[in-house]
Amino acid sequence: MFDTMTMTKIVGGVCGTLLFFLFGNWAAEAIYGFGEQPPESERTYAYSIAVEGAPADAAAAGTTAAGATAAAEPTYADVSATADAAAGEKIFGKCKSCHSVEGKNMTGPHLNGVVGRNRASVDGFVYSDAMASKHDPWTPEEIFTFIKAPKEYVPGTKMGFAGLASAQDRANVVAYLATTK
Repeated sequence: MFDTMTMTKIVGGVCGTLLFFLFGNWAAEAIYGFGEQPPESERTYAYSIAVEGAPADAAAAGTTAAGATAAAEPTYADVSATADAAAGEKIFGKCKSCHSVEGKNMTGPHLNGVVGRNRASVDGFVYSDAMASKHDPWTPEEIFTFIKAPKEYVPGTKMGFAGLASAQDRANVVAYLATTK
């Protein structure tokens, strides 16, 4: 068996190693960290590359900073007809760490009956000021847009989810949420 001194050395070595990595992470963030980034639509770039056939003013043509035309993004109406609630339930697995459809609040509010419910209206859940200031109902279109990029859609929200890029995935989740009452 180990004596007290050996155990102390092992525990000290583990703690020292963890501290080393913690300070290394802190130093790397201080040197290379980017902090909170502005939304894609508000970013400015040091230079632009002219593309043959592209309009001279990309912003006037509806082009985002990522280079994709905004009109190319399907709307909820475009994809709702093919939405699959069963597929949405599987995709909702990404949301389960913070949200429940069983009527209990977790890190986020429960999502039972969220479609048609007023925003920031779940009793017992403390919303961010940004979300609490909105009281209009969660329509399928609003949820579809919100879960694409929550922090861009409601700046200041506590929801740390990066979002679902796929329009079909978002429509599937909305279809699933519409089944939860």
